[in-house]
Amino acid sequence: MKILVLNCGSSSIKYQLIDMSHNADLLAKGLLERVGMENAELTHQPKNKDKFKLIKNIPDHQVGINLILQTLIDPVHGVIKDVKEIYAVGHRVAHGGENFKHSMKVDAFVKKDIERLFELAPLHNPANLRGITCIEAILPEVPQVAVFDTSFHSSMEPHAYLYGIPYEYYEKYRVRRYGFHGTSHKYVAQKACDILGLNIDKVNIITCHLGNGASVAAIKKGKSVDTSMGFTPVEGLLMGTRCGDVDLGITLFLAEKEDLSMKATNDLFNKRSGMLGISGVSSDMRDIEKAADEGNERAKTALQMYDYRVKKYVGAYAAAMGGVDLLIFTGGIGENACGVREGVCKEMEYMGIEFDHKKNKGLRGVDAVISKDESKVKVMVVTTNEELVIATDTYNIVCCVG
Repeated sequence: MKILVLNCGSSSIKYQLIDMSHNADLLAKGLLERVGMENAELTHQPKNKDKFKLIKNIPDHQVGINLILQTLIDPVHGVIKDVKEIYAVGHRVAHGGENFKHSMKVDAFVKKDIERLFELAPLHNPANLRGITCIEAILPEVPQVAVFDTSFHSSMEPHAYLYGIPYEYYEKYRVRRYGFHGTSHKYVAQKACDILGLNIDKVNIITCHLGNGASVAAIKKGKSVDTSMGFTPVEGLLMGTRCGDVDLGITLFLAEKEDLSMKATNDLFNKRSGMLGISGVSSDMRDIEKAADEGNERAKTALQMYDYRVKKYVGAYAAAMGGVDLLIFTGGIGENACGVREGVCKEMEYMGIEFDHKKNKGLRGVDAVISKDESKVKVMVVTTNEELVIATDTYNIVCCVG
C-alpha cells in the first residue's frame, strides 16, 4: 500500500512516498519550493537513484502537485509506473482545534472545520487545505487523511490549557493552549521507549523538538499534559524568528511607540524576533554558532538565551509531572547541535541528569543515549520522522478501518 504524504506550506510542498506494505519503505522524498513564484525549484530524491533537481515556473499548488506526481512516475526519476499505485494521501494539517483529537479521513465536515480554523492558523491551515482540494481535483478517487499537529496535545486538562483571561473568551472563541509538533513529540517518545525497552504508560518523558520552530512537551504515562506552544506557535521557547514567551505589555508598548499596525506587530514577533532578532546574524543556528565562535557577543548571548529557555521548561515540566525519567532531544537543532544539548543539561545533576560529554560530542542525526550509565534520568537524541507518523495514521485509517 503506497501512501503519499504531503506537507503543503504557503509557498512549498514537502512530500514522501512510502510503501507501508514493505516495512514502511521510503520510495521517494522531495521538496518543491517557491510555489507561486518564478523559478520554483523541485528537489526529488528517489530510492537508489540520483537526486534530481528541476527549476520551473509553478503558479499554484495544483500545478506543483501535478509536477510531483509526474516526477514520481517519470521513467528515469520515478519510483512507480502509474499514479493509480497511490492508495491514499496523508496530509499534515497544523491546527485541529478542539474537534479533532485524532487523525481523520477527509470528508466535507473535515474540510469545513479545517477552513473554520483558518483564523487560528492563518499561515498553515489554508495551505494544508489547498493540498487536500488539489488532490481531490487531480486524484478524485483516492482517499485522504488529515493528521493534525494539535491532536496529541488534546489530552491536556483545563488547568493546563486555559489562560488567565475572562473565561468567556474561551467559550466564545476557544482561546486556549493547543500546542503543536504533536506528531513529532508522540513519535520520538514512543521510539525512545522502544529503544530502551520501557513501557511508555509507566514513565514520565520530556521531549524537546528543537528546530526553526521549537517546543517542549511534558508526556506523563503516554499522554501530553502540557506543552510550550500555546494558542499559536509563537509562545514558548526562543525560536528562529519567533520571540517565544514575552510580556504582553511589551507588545502593546512597542505597537504604540513604533506606531505599528496589527500586521506589522505580528511580523515583529513572528518574523523579526527570536534568534535572528537577538543575534542580528541569522535565524539559522549554524550561522549563529559560527559567529559566536568568532567572538560575536550578541550571537553568544542568543545561544545562552536559547539554552536557558529550554532548561527552564525542562525544570518546570519535571516539577509538573512529579519527576522525569527520560529527556529527549529531536528536530534539526536537537538532533545536531551538540552545544545546545550540553547547555540545556549543564548543572542538572540535582534532578538526576548525569550528562555524558563524550557521548554527546560530535553526535549528529542518530538515535543515541547521551547520559551516563548511572544517570537516574536518561537523556537521548532521537531522530524524528513526522512523515512516517502521517503515513502510518493514513494507512491505519484508510487501509485497516476503511
